[in-house]
Amino acid sequence: MTSLKHDTSAASAAAPFPTGFRWGAATAAYQIEGAASEGGRGPSIWDTFCRTPGKVLGGDTGDVAVDHYHRFPEDVALMSDLGLTAYRFSISWSRVQPSGTGAFNQEGLDFYRRLVDALLEAGIEPWPTLYHWDLPQPLEDKGGWPERETAHRFAEYAAHVHAALGDRVHHWTTVNEPWCAAFLGYASGEHAPGRLDPSASLMAAHHLMLGHGLAVEAMRARHPDNRFGAAVNLYAVSPATDDPADVDAARRIDGLQNRLFLDPLLLGRYPEDVLADTARYGFVPADGDLAVISRPIDQLGINYYSRHTVAGTPGEAAQTASSPFSTHSPWVGSDHVRFVPAGRPVTGMGWEIDADGLHEVLTRLHREYPEIPLYITENGAGYDEAPDGNGTVQDEGRIAYIDAHLRACHDAIADGVALRGYFTWSLLDNFEWAWGYSKRFGLVHVDYATQRRVPKDSARWYAGVIRRGGLPERG
Repeated sequence: MTSLKHDTSAASAAAPFPTGFRWGAATAAYQIEGAASEGGRGPSIWDTFCRTPGKVLGGDTGDVAVDHYHRFPEDVALMSDLGLTAYRFSISWSRVQPSGTGAFNQEGLDFYRRLVDALLEAGIEPWPTLYHWDLPQPLEDKGGWPERETAHRFAEYAAHVHAALGDRVHHWTTVNEPWCAAFLGYASGEHAPGRLDPSASLMAAHHLMLGHGLAVEAMRARHPDNRFGAAVNLYAVSPATDDPADVDAARRIDGLQNRLFLDPLLLGRYPEDVLADTARYGFVPADGDLAVISRPIDQLGINYYSRHTVAGTPGEAAQTASSPFSTHSPWVGSDHVRFVPAGRPVTGMGWEIDADGLHEVLTRLHREYPEIPLYITENGAGYDEAPDGNGTVQDEGRIAYIDAHLRACHDAIADGVALRGYFTWSLLDNFEWAWGYSKRFGLVHVDYATQRRVPKDSARWYAGVIRRGGLPERG
């Protein structure tokens, strides 16, 4: 392909970022790897979910995805051409430990060793995530994340992977978006494993965080010089009006989306109002768990896409579903809350675009929580573009989206926020969970029939940002 990093346009940045700022892109194992039954990999909950009628659009699966398992050298070359300084990927628990307990699969570990070596050879820092939603199916058969034992099995798996890679990998994310894994997976059934059990979803959220804490303990004991953290999906939340019912709705959604994870991680406690909102579901954390969950971490990943505008009064709701088949609410204890449109432009996912919300989230963390290095570990926009007659993929909407959110990051740094890096979602078009292959988030277009990769205009734009170390003048 035409080199991206040797583009000669715009030699200097109008909005420079600090020296050492990490410029990355992110992916997840089930969304890109394919090779679902190769190399000793066992089934995950997403393999099972995809084969359940009416759960994934078009009956799509991640069996092949974008074949990264076989094509990772080509993909690392793409990253190098972009000029990425870091790459965030996830490790498939099912590939490394097919049963979720017991024997580990050497062939699976070797795949990640080869990937890490290729990244390091290309001068790209590897940032693995240990859990991005693909629980081994045998563990789900034993009860899944609502069972305390799963947290201990996760820590065992994390320690084993860390033993294999910790000498070359220095930044580790334990769990990705525990809100989604818990509430979309166990309350609304929109994601795997597709259960409809509000009580189980609260226990799943807790055990995901407990697994995080146990994993950090286990890994830090081996390589105390490594950096450990989690990645949470945060939203700015606004009431639709000043009506007390709307204000209360905003408090509830902020509590369940944001504070339910930030408070135990960074403050060692659950928010009392959220516990009250969900009291009828019987969630009571075991003694000592919060001390484990709140073990000191070295970094916090922030995944940000949009703002929630909410109302607590009857009326028409906006489409905010994570699945085209959504019928149940993931908002345990607050399923009366409506998500309403605020009149902003939307992405191809129907998500409102609000870069100011990212600035709001970052500065709130700076004000209300202990200071910790922050990284934007996901931020991007889903559309559905195709190459034009010249083979070019024009995606001006994605460029505008990333530009606006990077400017929000730049402003937050100027306001004193300890933001150290940005990973756009996603490097490649891929399997978009319950939406199958109908939505594209990648900087690089993938023809799913041929697996041909074509960098979009956004890839060329982002390569320029990385090369300059910052943003150009506003267009």
